[in-house]
Amino acid sequence: MLDPFVLIAVLLAAVFGCFLTLGIERWIRARGRQEAQSEAERILELAKAEVANLKDRARLEAKEAAMSIKAQAEEEISKSREQVRSEAARVQQQRDALTAQEASLQKQARGLENTQQRLTAQIETANKHRSQLEAAAKRQVAALQEVSGLSREEAVTRLMTNLEQELEQEVGTAVLRHERRVTELADSKGREILLTAIQRYASAHTAESTTSTVDIPNDDMKGRIIGREGRNIRSFEKATGVDVIIDDTPGVVIVSGFDPVRREIGRMSLDKLIADGRIHPSRIEEVVAATEKEIDSFIMNKGREAIEEVNLPGLPDKIVQMLGRLHFRTSYSQNVLRHSVEVAFLSGLLAEMIGLDGDLARHCGLLHDIGKAADHELEGGHPKIGADLLKRHNQPPEVVHAALGHHDEIVTEYPYTMLVATADACSASRPGARRESLERYIKRMEELEAIATGFDGVQQAFAIQAGRELRVIVGAEKTDDAKAALVCRKIAKAFEQQLTYPGEIKVTVVRESRFTEVAR
Repeated sequence: MLDPFVLIAVLLAAVFGCFLTLGIERWIRARGRQEAQSEAERILELAKAEVANLKDRARLEAKEAAMSIKAQAEEEISKSREQVRSEAARVQQQRDALTAQEASLQKQARGLENTQQRLTAQIETANKHRSQLEAAAKRQVAALQEVSGLSREEAVTRLMTNLEQELEQEVGTAVLRHERRVTELADSKGREILLTAIQRYASAHTAESTTSTVDIPNDDMKGRIIGREGRNIRSFEKATGVDVIIDDTPGVVIVSGFDPVRREIGRMSLDKLIADGRIHPSRIEEVVAATEKEIDSFIMNKGREAIEEVNLPGLPDKIVQMLGRLHFRTSYSQNVLRHSVEVAFLSGLLAEMIGLDGDLARHCGLLHDIGKAADHELEGGHPKIGADLLKRHNQPPEVVHAALGHHDEIVTEYPYTMLVATADACSASRPGARRESLERYIKRMEELEAIATGFDGVQQAFAIQAGRELRVIVGAEKTDDAKAALVCRKIAKAFEQQLTYPGEIKVTVVRESRFTEVAR
């Protein structure tokens, strides 16, 4: 147990420590307040000094700004005064000019008054002269009426009649002149369009024509084709619808028929029978039936190829089939299907060049000869047959009319008919389109040159462009320009009278002068 005195001493020590601590804290707080007060007084003094400096600085800046504003104002006032002085000078100049102009106008007004007075006098004099002239004219008219025995109205009528006749003659001459110029321009433009279209469409002019001859390995095969008592050949002709001609020609059997498709079926069937060796009626019927299916498929493929080439999808299958049949049809050795494709492209090019529908023109051109696929089965020409066929299958009226009228047999109602007729003529008559024998070709060239060289003054003649043009050379020493033109016309007339040819033959006469010197 602790001693009470020790406990009291501890308590007293603790109390004393507390009071000492409180005293020390108070002393520290008092010390801090004094230092803070002194620091605040110092800061206040510094702020007052800074404020004084700021006031002095602001006062100086204000004085400088005032001086600058004053200088600018004085400068602007000086400029304004200068502008006012220049404006005053300009106004004074204008005033002086107006004064001078006013004086000039007054002078001109006085001159106009004088001129008006002179004009008034001249007008009065002219009126007097007019009156005198009118009186003299009346006297002359009266004298003319007495001399001619015509009244004024009759004389006017006769004069107007003569004038109208003269004007009608002049108008007729002008119309003829313009017609010739328009015709020449139209011919030139038409030739340019046709040549451009033909040059743009490049294709083979001819195609291999169908053949109706069948080669056989030996003459014994002819007897097998005929069969016992002719049963094989009769069965073959009945199944194919063609005639088989067997003559003394070695190694060849001829298949004849009006229908090119049936003739092709017969040729192919006979080739297969000869290659197979088994020739009897049942085998013939079997081979012919298989060949007909092949030909039908081939025909449809040919029709679709032509349609795809011309880019005309959507045609009925019957039209496609008839179009494919044209592959086996030839006209003057020209394949009709290739001819139709060429006419389609040429028609489309011509239509686009003159602003028409190229697709419709190609449609018309491709189907214009469709009637040739059935003209051996139906009565009438191929234009009418083709038009009826196209009408039954709801083809556009332009296409029907082009098929009906591309040979100029009816009145043209659509421009596409004329385009197709033009393209048809170009395709059929261009050099090489319709083959002819070499002998006939050479003979025609010789005839052209012989006719030309028979005229007086012609030195040489050359047929070019497959006989479409003839170049004639005449001597310049014996023939002048007028005589050369006459020779050219006579040669053209001689061709028209003595020759038969498709299209046109252009005759060009050239006057040639030759000068030769020898340098020694």
